[in-house]
Amino acid sequence: MGVFCFWLVTGLIKVVEGSTRMVKVAMIQIDVEYGNPAQNFAQVTARLQEAKALGAQVAVLPEMWNTAYDLTHLATLADPAGQQTQRVVSQLAKQLALNVVAGSVAIKKNGRYYNTTYIFNDQGALVQTYDKAHRFGPMAEDQYLAAGHQVATYDLAGIRSASFICYDLRFPEWWRTAGRAGVDLYYLPAQWPASRIDQWEALVKARAIENQAFVVAVNRVGDDPDNHFNGHSLAVAPSGTVLATGGEQAGITIVEIDPTAIVAAKALFDIQADRRPDLYQ
Repeated sequence: MGVFCFWLVTGLIKVVEGSTRMVKVAMIQIDVEYGNPAQNFAQVTARLQEAKALGAQVAVLPEMWNTAYDLTHLATLADPAGQQTQRVVSQLAKQLALNVVAGSVAIKKNGRYYNTTYIFNDQGALVQTYDKAHRFGPMAEDQYLAAGHQVATYDLAGIRSASFICYDLRFPEWWRTAGRAGVDLYYLPAQWPASRIDQWEALVKARAIENQAFVVAVNRVGDDPDNHFNGHSLAVAPSGTVLATGGEQAGITIVEIDPTAIVAAKALFDIQADRRPDLYQ
């Protein structure tokens, strides 16, 4: 697994006068073990404990962290109805008093397989789920996984939030749908290959700018049989400023987010208010 590192990034978001608190978010980059849920659950348990020890209030995991993209063995690897994920992460969230955006996991429900995010508050309650809507053909998702159909918005750590997954990043219309619900912070777990990492960084910045919102995007590191992943998790402000990056190694990066920065951004101009949906047909 190599060396696991920690970074603390503070003071990078301007505190607007009258701000009462910052929210500390942990971006957790891990080397997901291909087709090994037992090892991955043990790894995630340790990383969430470490994130709490670093002072995190919200912890974010990468995409498909239970199985990686071992899609040909989903019959034996996928989490039935997400029961193990919900049980383990809910208990950890409650024990640690930690909000958890639990990346995404491969699950089986109603006879089909899904790439699903679970979100837990710091009391261990499941506050929202999201099934990945856009399936990535080059990694065979369209052959093995069913698509989700609903945007997922929720309140977490006092911030109106939404979750998407990896390839969803390339569909700004989908993000705008959540933006109309007043979302201030988007979470994006991913398994984004190193060969397209420049696009990853550009698109994350674009989604933050065009939605006047924070984006916390968490990618994995390591290798599977078909791809190399080099992290580059990043947190981006509504201005497009990169607040923190996770580098290319497994590790935890803590970034402090000031919710009142959204108010300051929209005081200049409010993109949502100026939209003209009648033109976008």
